[in-house]
Amino acid sequence: MNVLFEEDGGFKAGSVMADNDSSLQVEMSSGKRSKIKATTVLLRFEKPSAAQLLEQATPMADEIEADFLWECVSDGEFSFLDFARDYYGHPPTPTEATAVLLALHAAPVYFHRKGKGRFKKAPADILAAALANLEKRRQQALAIESWIEELKAFRLPAEIAALTDALLYDPDRNKPETKAFESACEATGLTAAQLLFKCGAIKSAYHLHYKRFLHEQFPKGTAFPALEAPGLPADLPPADVRAFSIDDANTTEIDDALSVVRLPGIGTRIGIHIAAPGLAIEHGSPLDGVARARLSTVYMPGNKITMLPDAVVQNYTLAGGVDCPAVSLYLNVNESLEILSHESRLEMVHIAANLRHHEVEPWFNAETVNGPLPDQPFKDELLHLWHFANACEGRRGKPSAVQGINDYNFAIAGDLADPDACTVEISERKRGSPLDKLVAELMIVANSTWGGLLAEKNIACMYRAQTQGKVRMTTSPLPHEGLGVPQYAWMTSPLRRYCDLVNQWQLIACLKGDAPAFPQKSAELFAAMRDFELTYGAYADFQRLMERYWCLRWLQQNAVSEIDATVRREQLVKLDHLPVMLRVPSLPNDLAPGQRVHLAIENVDLLAPELSCRFIGLLAETEAAEAVEEEAQ
Repeated sequence: MNVLFEEDGGFKAGSVMADNDSSLQVEMSSGKRSKIKATTVLLRFEKPSAAQLLEQATPMADEIEADFLWECVSDGEFSFLDFARDYYGHPPTPTEATAVLLALHAAPVYFHRKGKGRFKKAPADILAAALANLEKRRQQALAIESWIEELKAFRLPAEIAALTDALLYDPDRNKPETKAFESACEATGLTAAQLLFKCGAIKSAYHLHYKRFLHEQFPKGTAFPALEAPGLPADLPPADVRAFSIDDANTTEIDDALSVVRLPGIGTRIGIHIAAPGLAIEHGSPLDGVARARLSTVYMPGNKITMLPDAVVQNYTLAGGVDCPAVSLYLNVNESLEILSHESRLEMVHIAANLRHHEVEPWFNAETVNGPLPDQPFKDELLHLWHFANACEGRRGKPSAVQGINDYNFAIAGDLADPDACTVEISERKRGSPLDKLVAELMIVANSTWGGLLAEKNIACMYRAQTQGKVRMTTSPLPHEGLGVPQYAWMTSPLRRYCDLVNQWQLIACLKGDAPAFPQKSAELFAAMRDFELTYGAYADFQRLMERYWCLRWLQQNAVSEIDATVRREQLVKLDHLPVMLRVPSLPNDLAPGQRVHLAIENVDLLAPELSCRFIGLLAETEAAEAVEEEAQ
């Protein structure tokens, strides 16, 4: 005796070795023996053999058309044996009955399972919908196959082109276009960006990086809402100073200015004047919402996304020739350049000039500062501030700029709407020039002094602390060991950083004697601090990525095939005259930090953006290893 039974959703046939009523012991054609339940048995038969039954029934089932079966069967449940009798017009043989069973089982759209060997005809409307869905899937599968072939040939189907940004930044894997695209990526061995670039969907690697950043950080775009810029306060007393700022040529958000007034018989009064948008932008206002959402200005070579609308920046930037609202810190300094006292004020400050690095550094630099200076505007003030900065640096016991660190300026010529047509020039300048030092030291004094004032008055503030080498944001006035100060709060860039704007609100409240916007242990302040730190870090990562992109463009633009570099550690090197660090696997393992090497440039990938180099040989000269870069002021 042989049996046909159901197991694991399929049908099997075997010879009965033992029949125990509720269970059977059967042997398959392979020789394997199994114990099965009697309830799983669908058919008992003598002939053909168990091995031949499914072998003969399967091709017969393939010839049976499901739609014809559906037309033949009546409504209601039925047994496959009864239907096989009607279908063949005579009691079916085991092979015929099995063929009908297989045909019914293979057509779940037409026939719904209702139990052991029993089925029910699908209603007409449900069948029509199911067939339409099957046809849709069939057409979809054909389309997917077609799209894959097109993409493998580096041709871009219109359906894929319409989803370019989504495929790059936020793929929906339920879409057939995404399935086709990812299959093509796997088949070609290319990344999503590389495949789209080869197909012409990405016109420039620049747009790839910039749009990814906008997708992640500015999903609603970079346009500002239509908000009226607040006017200048009318009740501030005028300051009796000639203030000046020191910035690079491209700076438009001028946050800080300086002044020097001689005090006969005492020394000087040094003024540090910080732009005061906190006097006009109210906490909780729509403009605060804009600044809170952005948290910082985003910088990148040739472009920037400001934290505040241009109209607000123009009203509060410390522009030359204009009376500007400011929070001023005055330091009374004796002839020995010691700080005798300090005072903070809210006032209108006349900005006499905006000095620019490229105009001042040719006559005020490390070589000229110790000799007679040419007759230039503010030369006496700059010289005095330079000496005061050196004294401050000495008192802190920490250098204001780590030696060996260079700054790099990127000049992009052309329209960034067509970045591949732009050219880039990269200039290098050593950090720690007299101008750098005097500005850095005075900002350290301001940030430390005002942070201490708020701590003394028990007013909440966001601090930058460094303990055990780790820099972090905190609401506690902890030391900044890297700068050698007891506390340090960012307060000198309120036009560019939300942290500074919040701290300025707190400082203004302190100076006015008002209740601060954020009380101690404010949950809102903690949230703003957390969001600022994360966002500021993401913006900095993006700036470094875009600088790397333009460095690679510079290498291509100048057809550089070989370049010198300095070993930093293990196989990590710093390229000469570019802010690029990379690993060179072919570098000998025994090279010490500071050793100079000559490299061949093997590949430049703007989409990554990555650079691969090969070690050629050692150079004779050796440099001191570059120090870890100190936190920017």
